[in-house]
Amino acid sequence: MSVNDPVGDMLTRIRNAQMRGHKVAHTPASKVRGWVLDVLQSEGYIRGYSRTETPGNKAQFDIELKYYDGEPVIQKIKRVSKPGRRVYTSVKELQPVRNGLGISIVSTPRGIMSDASARENNVGGEILAQVY
Repeated sequence: MSVNDPVGDMLTRIRNAQMRGHKVAHTPASKVRGWVLDVLQSEGYIRGYSRTETPGNKAQFDIELKYYDGEPVIQKIKRVSKPGRRVYTSVKELQPVRNGLGISIVSTPRGIMSDASARENNVGGEILAQVY
């Protein structure tokens, strides 16, 4: 199956799994997806993830979703920069998400990081997604 937007596909898989109340979401493995999952884990939106091999020698990530009192920790997760419309921002124009209650995942020259880390490192970049 050909996917034009791998990060968007992963975010949709997480969103769908949480709507159904699943404990684990599965997505094909790639470096960019792993870096986005690192940010989600460090910010406390997922419990963690592991890389497993499936039959046919394909790698996948098993994402452990996080719930609090039966409700998903991720209330909303949306793709900002899409293949048809890329969204870039400088560090000065990087706005907090929901007054600091959420995060933006930013692809910078120094790697993929949260908006708070981008402000600390004084770098801007492409806004991949927003989570709150």
